Amino acid sequence: MNPILLDFPHEFYTERLHIRIPQPGDGEAVHNAIQASLNELKPWMPFAHLNQTMEDVEVNIRESYIKFLKREDLRLLVFLKDTGELVASSGLHRIDWDVPKFEIGYWGDSRYSGKGYVTEAVQGISDFAFTELNAKRLEIRCDSQNLKSRAIPERLGFTLEGILKNDDVSLEGNELTDTCIYGMTK
Repeated sequence: MNPILLDFPHEFYTERLHIRIPQPGDGEAVHNAIQASLNELKPWMPFAHLNQTMEDVEVNIRESYIKFLKREDLRLLVFLKDTGELVASSGLHRIDWDVPKFEIGYWGDSRYSGKGYVTEAVQGISDFAFTELNAKRLEIRCDSQNLKSRAIPERLGFTLEGILKNDDVSLEGNELTDTCIYGMTK
């Protein structure tokens, strides 16, 4: 079956969060979250080095919206249920619909760090993937030195399946980095 024919919810809720497809107009909130979090994002996220304008981020949001509808990439934005404030960006990436399997990626607005929102979002997205998308496998990949990122799959019961040595070049371009691969299967 062509994945574009798959019907599933474009939003869902956890105890404290509203998680949904990016929509046109979300660029401002995402841009503000990136700007507030640059120091924390720069060591790990290539997009934090791009010096994006609000318009650039809005274009990216609209492209994410289209990719979601085409089932090519399922980016999700994470908002507080009570206030509607954006606290994180996440999603299901590197999709293989034949298995089906997905990679969960995430970053949080550092103004909301330490409250467990990203962990709650990743748990909710994992549940969504297994329940709504019939996922057989989920992966989380992160730099071995990114201890905050590693703590999330470890907290949620993902298995560290391996560490790829010298797998990538650091964003500064001056050293090789190792990539941890965490997995969970249904």
